[in-house]
Amino acid sequence: MDKELVVSSDEDYVHIALLEDGRLMELHREEVDLNFAVGDMYLGKVKKLAPSLNAAFVDIGYSKDAFLHYHDLGPNVRSLLTYTQLVSNGKFKSSNLKSFRKEPQIKKDGTIGEVLTPGDNILIQITKEPIQTKGPRITSEISIAGRFLILTPFSNKVSISQKIKSRPERDRLLALVESIKPEGFGIIIRTVAEGKKVAELHADLNYLTNKWHTVFKNIQKRKAPAKLLSEMDRASAILRDNFNEEYVKITVDDEELADDMREYLNVIAPEKANIVKTVTKSNIPLFEQEGIERQIKFSFGKNVTIPKSRGAYLVIEHTEALHVIDVNSGNISRTTKNQEESALAVNKIAASEVARQLRLRDMGGIIVVDFIDMTVNAHKIELFEHLKKEMQKDKAKHKILPPSRFGLVQITRQRVRPVLNIVTSEENPNPPGEKVEPPIVLIGRIEQVLKSILETKGKEVGEISLHVHPFLAAYLVKGIPSIRQKWYLKYKRWIRIVPRDSYKYLQFNFLNKNNTLYNESN
Repeated sequence: MDKELVVSSDEDYVHIALLEDGRLMELHREEVDLNFAVGDMYLGKVKKLAPSLNAAFVDIGYSKDAFLHYHDLGPNVRSLLTYTQLVSNGKFKSSNLKSFRKEPQIKKDGTIGEVLTPGDNILIQITKEPIQTKGPRITSEISIAGRFLILTPFSNKVSISQKIKSRPERDRLLALVESIKPEGFGIIIRTVAEGKKVAELHADLNYLTNKWHTVFKNIQKRKAPAKLLSEMDRASAILRDNFNEEYVKITVDDEELADDMREYLNVIAPEKANIVKTVTKSNIPLFEQEGIERQIKFSFGKNVTIPKSRGAYLVIEHTEALHVIDVNSGNISRTTKNQEESALAVNKIAASEVARQLRLRDMGGIIVVDFIDMTVNAHKIELFEHLKKEMQKDKAKHKILPPSRFGLVQITRQRVRPVLNIVTSEENPNPPGEKVEPPIVLIGRIEQVLKSILETKGKEVGEISLHVHPFLAAYLVKGIPSIRQKWYLKYKRWIRIVPRDSYKYLQFNFLNKNNTLYNESN
């Protein structure tokens, strides 16, 4: 699988697209001067305690106080509080924790009032960005992520990713990291550390300890509330968490961003630094040049066509409480003899698209998927296993329940950022005031219908004519090759385009000599 990253910037935002084999899989939008992003570290001030919630509200400079639950304090929070106070007062003058005397750990089932009091300064990290009316969710269990390792101050524990299965490799990494670990710090060994040499791990560790030194310096200089350390930009963070040999190209339209990414690649994978390509900004945005804008139009509507499914599609609805995804078979069920086998085939293709949509839109919370009904239990199990396999590509924490008696699959997915909801509908010219799908999506839907007709009816269809509004007819035959000519090369059938003055702007029908093959109004 070839992976590609496309990064485009404007005055306010950096737009990041992750493509796998040319297909859009993830889309991120980050403010240029983003505050309160996941991973950012702040020096906050405890404003008030909420004993009923066993939590505290902390002022970190956002319009709404951040929420800190007792279980998010971490066992070494007393050491953290003492260290923060001593550094702020100038009584402890080193980022090295070797000489720092640790405080006793807190109880697992304690209360917030036993640890914090209003007015306390506390070092915290963002775990969930502000969403709608809620302020940020925070933790005082600090962790600084690198390519191969995660540094955890005030802990001496070394742990390793469960995804590394080889016992000899686990033992090797644990022994190696123990030998280079600075005293007073814990280390989490990430999955990508598998097979890495000591020099690579040591370089990553130095990178992390330098970041901790930056935090130390900023505690000395700044007063709460204040930002102490920014998470790296989203594009570099994607590289940090996902980069592997499958990445073949990174296209950036901002020289400064490109330099930052080359610099980071020189640290984690010097041999790949040359895959970063800078393009000059033009009147046509980078996403438009790379065909990403077209994919966005097709992927973010309420109705999403499923590729290679002969007309099946998803209907995605967002509510305050949950997200609902309905799988529709389109014309497939009417054209196949074995309904059960057809339902399984469509459901498996739909499951792959559902997994993609969750990543693409960064949907979190509760997701309910209504697949096409199946009666065979073995098929339900097969669908469940297929969905789990597809969801393994998703880095966000998630849990999937088997299909219920009603055929519903329930998914919970970690929500750390607001859901990416791009409005693709446009004003309908007739009548005005209504919303319709964008014309570029309509062309795709017309081709899906054509493909379905040819696959299901075959040669007996005879001559096919497409009746459309004159504007759309002109677009279909424009250029060399035109869209109609591309259809001819692809499907080996010449489609007659018939302009109809009486048709609405987005109306279309397929007809042959005898009857209507497809009526858009049905």
